[in-house]
Amino acid sequence: MFAKVRDTTLFFDVEGAGHVPCRGGMREQPVVFALHGGPGGEHGGFKPVLSGLADKAQIVYLDHRGSGRSARGPRESYTLENNVEDIEALRRHLGLDRIGLLGASYGGMVALSYAARYGEHLSHLIPVVTTASHRFLPRAREILAERGTPEQRAAAEPLWSGTFEREEQLRAYFEVLGPLYSLTFDLEKSRERPKILSPDALNEGFAGFLRTYDVTGDLHRIDVPTLVIGARHDWICAPEFSAEIADGIPAADLRIFEHSGHSVLSDEPEAFVDVVRGFLTYTS
Repeated sequence: MFAKVRDTTLFFDVEGAGHVPCRGGMREQPVVFALHGGPGGEHGGFKPVLSGLADKAQIVYLDHRGSGRSARGPRESYTLENNVEDIEALRRHLGLDRIGLLGASYGGMVALSYAARYGEHLSHLIPVVTTASHRFLPRAREILAERGTPEQRAAAEPLWSGTFEREEQLRAYFEVLGPLYSLTFDLEKSRERPKILSPDALNEGFAGFLRTYDVTGDLHRIDVPTLVIGARHDWICAPEFSAEIADGIPAADLRIFEHSGHSVLSDEPEAFVDVVRGFLTYTS
């Protein structure tokens, strides 16, 4: 489905019922927007893992502007600021009072930024393998220098400079760095499920706004039920950044997945669903 909001057209998909039978009546389910990573990724990586939560929440899968199946536009419009305002516009477009946000990696940065700005319209917050500031960038470079092979370090140079030229080059980057992103990385399986990638969106982030991104000073103002998920072997959003988020948000629950890299949904999908299911059950 597509929604024309602000100056763009966003692709979104919906899984799960908004209301379910309960004790002879109907009970309203929480609505959770799933925000993908990148910048420049797409929502497909959430499926089918989040399908296991469709009986606990109505899941709205969203592709950010310029990414996935959403409309393309000027590269300079692919900003975190616009991603946040697009979510708010889609919330209003769908007639929703409050929404939950589950954001992974860059999607978590968007979720945290939305929570700091539109907390009155937020019901749940689930930042996954993400960070509250640009300090993740130098730390990731340190970890890559420690763990990465010469080929992996070379493949990452266009990431740090934001200079990927085409989708094929970006796809090759994820194949070379795959074993660092996921402890269960399987090259053949990854090629069987190709993603739509947007080099322009990724370049705009890594060459620009991600270098100054910082919401650490706003974390204390987030007062909705929050589950922070990190991964012990995450190289690009190291687990200390998940701990920092949990320390900054009052009463946040922190879970570090001990057998996962950055791709926690791929490495421990069943455990991920169990933890999020418990959180939604307890807080809904």
